[in-house]
Amino acid sequence: MVRKFLNQNYSKLKRDHQRRGEQFTDPQFPPNAQSLFHSGKNDLEITWKRPGEICSNPKLIVDGLDPSDLNQGAVGNCWFVAACSALALERRLWNKVVVDVNEQEWDANHPERYAGIFHFRFWQFGEWVDVVIDDWLPTQGGKLIYNKSKSGNEFWSALLEKAYAKLAGSYEALSGGLTGDALVDFTGGVTETITLQSGDLADDEEKRKQLFDELIRAHEHHAMMSCSIEVKEGESPETKLDCGLVKGHAYTITDIRRMKLTSGLSSLFGNKEKLMMIKMRNPWGQKEWNGAWSDDSEEWKRVPKGEKDKMDLKVEDDGEFWMEFSDWLTWFSHCSICRIINTSSFSLQKTWHDATFHGEWKEKTAGGCFNHPDTFTNNPQYLFTLREEEEVMVSCMQKDPRMSKKAKTTGEPLPNFPIGFQIVKVEDNRTFRIHSMNFKEVGRVTYINRRSNFGRFTLGQGRYVIIPSTFEPNQERQFLLRFFSERNAHPVELKKDHPTRGFCGTLFCCCVKPYRGQVIVHLHSGQGLTKQDMSGAGADPYCKVTCGGNTVATSIKKDTLDPAFDTQLVFYVKNPEDATVKVQILNHGMMRDRFMGQVSTTLPAADGGSERRTMKLMEKGNEAETQGSVSFTISHHSDLRAI
Repeated sequence: MVRKFLNQNYSKLKRDHQRRGEQFTDPQFPPNAQSLFHSGKNDLEITWKRPGEICSNPKLIVDGLDPSDLNQGAVGNCWFVAACSALALERRLWNKVVVDVNEQEWDANHPERYAGIFHFRFWQFGEWVDVVIDDWLPTQGGKLIYNKSKSGNEFWSALLEKAYAKLAGSYEALSGGLTGDALVDFTGGVTETITLQSGDLADDEEKRKQLFDELIRAHEHHAMMSCSIEVKEGESPETKLDCGLVKGHAYTITDIRRMKLTSGLSSLFGNKEKLMMIKMRNPWGQKEWNGAWSDDSEEWKRVPKGEKDKMDLKVEDDGEFWMEFSDWLTWFSHCSICRIINTSSFSLQKTWHDATFHGEWKEKTAGGCFNHPDTFTNNPQYLFTLREEEEVMVSCMQKDPRMSKKAKTTGEPLPNFPIGFQIVKVEDNRTFRIHSMNFKEVGRVTYINRRSNFGRFTLGQGRYVIIPSTFEPNQERQFLLRFFSERNAHPVELKKDHPTRGFCGTLFCCCVKPYRGQVIVHLHSGQGLTKQDMSGAGADPYCKVTCGGNTVATSIKKDTLDPAFDTQLVFYVKNPEDATVKVQILNHGMMRDRFMGQVSTTLPAADGGSERRTMKLMEKGNEAETQGSVSFTISHHSDLRAI
């Protein structure tokens, strides 16, 4: 389903203007100063022209797609142009953004069909949006002042930029941004940002190889990548360094590979058989790296022509250049990887299960991060369950503040809030919100003031809760949480705090009573169980725990007589003073499960009390002891929101 931005219907508008023999002028994004600047102030002498007034033979595409087609204009949106360059490498993805290419292309044989109207599609906050524009473009001296192609009569990039500016509210709104955000808007993928100059990458050759292999895999799976050099406090952005690179500037990664060295060359480069190489492009179309392996360097002069051809080496000032990976790690501080997650069940490649949740931090639910323990659990919460160890990916995206009504009506730029999330392991049967931080943290991301934050985690079997938040409390904004798992983890939003009422459970009674207690059972282990099977250690035990009329089974522990269960369960009871907890241990069998022993016990006397108990196992009926024991901790709270 594609939403029409501002309810403008491209097909209808085009038909209407073709029938009247008129060219479209967009009333929602007119060719005036308001479309250029938030404030409407225009210090530039701008003339709006249609492509046919700029050149004699305008085209959407000239001679196919090439990242070197694009050059940045006057607005400081190298991040957007770098994303466009990456998009030009992937025609399949490009066609999802630049739609209906043949229908939108100029047709010299039928000029009457041209109506000065185009449309492009962007992924916005969980849905594809169709943006209609006219073809008026801002110029100075008859030349485009913003994004332009190397071919003077190619206009797809300039028109795409105009559609993106309309979505953001103005061209000025595109000044300053992150390439990863634009890549997400082009693809619906998720962006992971890697900090290159943290940790021990510089000193650990094995970790450098792992990162390089990860980048190669991402490139082979058509991920789109960019890199940049951080501008530190007090430094000027877009400062050119002596090495030719530019600080605070987005570079598109266009290729990455291992270059094989002949025996004669190997001795010249530290006896390496292969060099790890990475190719980039500057959106300015000029100003390249001038160090080792730059276009006209001594290193390339030693490489045979055939190898140069394989590497597609062009010795020209076109903004594209190669670097050795070690130099790249030395100079660049961040790398963004936009992955298009494969969720197709018909694919031969690895597929993921995905779920998307729209949420909002508002009033009480804007609880801030875990530094604010009194309010952190007021944030929205999302539960998922893993049946075995696997990797999960989580992306949290706040609604782009440029798209807010306030930003578009007042022109006042709104900041991104620092956002992040925490993952905690909860009881295996929890279905209600958590209310304390007495749970084991298994994953978190660093809070950053960017539009989105992403994390990958390998987690074991169990049930987990994700809590996304802003860093500070009372920061209100809509967000989108995206969850990916290797198997279906059945993610759901937790909305209820606790159960309210239930049948009392008494025979011949249908009355409904409120719950008055919460019981947490932490099963630690079993000890010295009776051997049940002829082979192996002799048992595959698991537990059934019953409390408050509910029974929950734990996972099976394979081949042991001393199982470490380490499982927490939560129960709700109506009569805490009479409630009991029964723990049965059974051996999992091929045909049937066999009873091994059980214990029954009451709750701790003190409200909020917690007691660790180790009890001898009993036969059925609790009349005689049997071999083995079980250790567990029980806590009881009359406040249903205590845990």
